[in-house]
Parts: sequence; C-alpha cells; structure tokens
Amino acid sequence: MEQVIFYGLALIAIVGALVTIFARNAMYSVLALVVTFFAMAGLYLQLNAEFVAVVHIIVYAGAIMVLFLFVVMMLNLNSVSSIVSNNTSVKWIAGLFGLAMAGILGYGTYVTTLPARGVNAAENGTVKVLGKMLFNEYLLPFELTSVLLIATMVGVIVLTKKEE
Repeated sequence: MEQVIFYGLALIAIVGALVTIFARNAMYSVLALVVTFFAMAGLYLQLNAEFVAVVHIIVYAGAIMVLFLFVVMMLNLNSVSSIVSNNTSVKWIAGLFGLAMAGILGYGTYVTTLPARGVNAAENGTVKVLGKMLFNEYLLPFELTSVLLIATMVGVIVLTKKEE
C-alpha cells in the first residue's frame, strides 16, 4: 500500500512539474506548481518527516505561491510570454542549461551517500532531530541567516518609508 501511495504522489508531482514547465498560461503554471508542492509534502510525510512536510506547505504552497500569484497578476505575463516563446535561440539555450542541470544532479545523486549519524530511521525528520542538528551542527549558519533576515527587514522598511 505504501508503494501505491508513493507512486501516486510521485506521478502527481511529475505531472504537476511538467504542466508547470509547459503551460502556456502563467496562472495555470503557478497552480500546477502548487499541486506539485502538495505532492512533495505527501512524499515527505511518507518519509516520517512531518515537520518538513508542514513547513513545506506553509512556506512554499502558502507564502511563496501567493507571492508568485501576485507577481503574475500584476505583470500580466500573458503578453510577454508570447514574445519569449517565439525566440528559438532562447529555447535552445534553455534546453542546454536543462540538460546540464540534469547531468549535474544525476552525478551528485550518484556520488553522494547520506550517513545516518546515529539517528534512528523512525526519528529521521522529526522536530527533535531537526532541533538537535540545527542548534548543534548548524548553529553558525542558522544565526547568520537570522542576521541576514533582520538586515533585509530593516532594508525593506527603509526603502518603503515615505519622507515626511
């Protein structure tokens, strides 16, 4: 039963990703990406990574996709997409970059091994393990990210503040 659910979610994710790439309308592309994100969250749930699945839904399917929808609606990309899609050199360059990315990802998948680091497979992806790793092994990058986010917030406030 687990394999049926896995293959179903994987098929939904692949079809959603293909519709995201090949949709002519930008709005359909964004909505297909939302479907792909939900399928990926389902795959995370199968890996017992409940926290990652919930954060994936909240951050990507919630916040990021709302931002994408606002950008698509504000820019009215339907008139711009026809200009880009008629240019064959852009298609060839995009295809070459896509093949190069697929090669890099394939090579990285082939040579990478993931050590267990003493974590029980049932606990992998839980909040407890994530918290231990975040505040032990990755404390410095975590703190630097928080400083970067605070600096970004201050920059946005300064840029949007109106002069009196």
